[in-house]
Amino acid sequence: MKGYQVLGYALTMIEETIVKIEQAIHRAGEADPKHKAELIRLLEQLKSELRSLPPAQGEKARSIAHFAEAAAHEAARQDKSAKLLELSRGALKESVVGFEVSHPKLTSVVGKICDLLSAIGI
Repeated sequence: MKGYQVLGYALTMIEETIVKIEQAIHRAGEADPKHKAELIRLLEQLKSELRSLPPAQGEKARSIAHFAEAAAHEAARQDKSAKLLELSRGALKESVVGFEVSHPKLTSVVGKICDLLSAIGI
């Protein structure tokens, strides 16, 4: 039962983190509305995939969500740092290493988020 408690706590944290990410995307004033909408859609997919993780993966799910928040924060900053953007995207991609086989959809969604951020100059 403890694993489910940990995952429940992790999912609450993930929900809060994704709300923060969505807020950061909405604050990114100069970003194309189509790109913002696509990021929001991908975040919904990320949320769904993180919910599907087994209870034992709660800590890993929180890490993925936090790195996604960091990447979105760096993307939304007025005074962007290319190095911090690169590091945050890299950390997000690294956070899903090991999930490629067991959770290919999760890995795919994170990759799409990173690719979209990169394509729009974030």
